[in-house]
Amino acid sequence: MIRTVFLITYVGLAIAIILPFFILYSWITGSPEAMYEMAMKTLRSGLRIVGVRVRVEGVENIPDRTCIFASNHVSNIDPVALVPFIPRRVAILAKKQVFRIPILATGMRMCQMVPVDREDKESAASSVNKAIQYLRSGTSFLVYPEGTRSPDGRLRAFKSGTFVMALEARVPVVPVSLIGTQRLMPKGKSSLRPGEVIVRFGPAVDSTDYKFERREVLRERVHDLVEAGLPDDQRPLPKS
Repeated sequence: MIRTVFLITYVGLAIAIILPFFILYSWITGSPEAMYEMAMKTLRSGLRIVGVRVRVEGVENIPDRTCIFASNHVSNIDPVALVPFIPRRVAILAKKQVFRIPILATGMRMCQMVPVDREDKESAASSVNKAIQYLRSGTSFLVYPEGTRSPDGRLRAFKSGTFVMALEARVPVVPVSLIGTQRLMPKGKSSLRPGEVIVRFGPAVDSTDYKFERREVLRERVHDLVEAGLPDDQRPLPKS
């Protein structure tokens, strides 16, 4: 619990003390790049201090162009352990509750993060459309296609929204296999443990090879690639 409290306090102080200056700087320069990089450095240093080591594999699989990173989701610590280690600025579809945090919400919007209300289908569809606009303008996205955290750490079926985004924006999808976060902070737990996380980028899938009518085929292809990068204890159980 001490590690969790320290990490939250460390990030909270950065938001309250440092972020306002970078928001002003971003507003003056018209670019959020410096603010984003400051945030990523803060998260990386915070993880190191609490004993979380992140190993990155497969960076060579990431295309030079705008893309969607599609990752499995097993823990509340996933975004903190993954986003700072994606070697480019990415936006995310985040729970609307996060955007209620003063200062942080302003910074997130300037970085084109999109609030989403999964309980309201019309609002969720509007959020997806906004994300597609940002993708078309050159902002890459990190998405969790399972829609929610896995209760047991094993990969679950993907929903179609991620792949509609990819097809509409005509961008490739990079499968991401996130390994180990379920042991550092299991679902339902608030205590953070030290340990290693592996971020494994798989080969990108070009969405332009698929027509909209074949979006389910695209979805299953990416699902298979994410699964292939996971250890046995995070893969789906064989169907009986």
